[in-house]
Amino acid sequence: MEEKNNMFKVMNKDGKEVDCEVLFTFESEETKKNYIVYTDNTEDDDGNTRVYASIYDPNDTNGELLPIETDREWKIIETILDSIQEKAKEDNNSDNK
Repeated sequence: MEEKNNMFKVMNKDGKEVDCEVLFTFESEETKKNYIVYTDNTEDDDGNTRVYASIYDPNDTNGELLPIETDREWKIIETILDSIQEKAKEDNNSDNK
């Protein structure tokens, strides 16, 4: 992973470099692991922006991304994403008043 500000490049399954944007990072108190949530700013068939998550070591100079290992880890990430989306909706609604 090559990082520049909040952007980095990864190799996709076809061996092509893809630009990705970091949405946020966090350390889970429950798992004691660090996670990165990011997007390549593409959309799925329903028009939703694709979002990805991986485990990472903030001290690893190689920036290797590791796969999420358990359903519990995915649930933690989904809960945070849902919370962020709900907050954004609330902020948007209060801005429109």
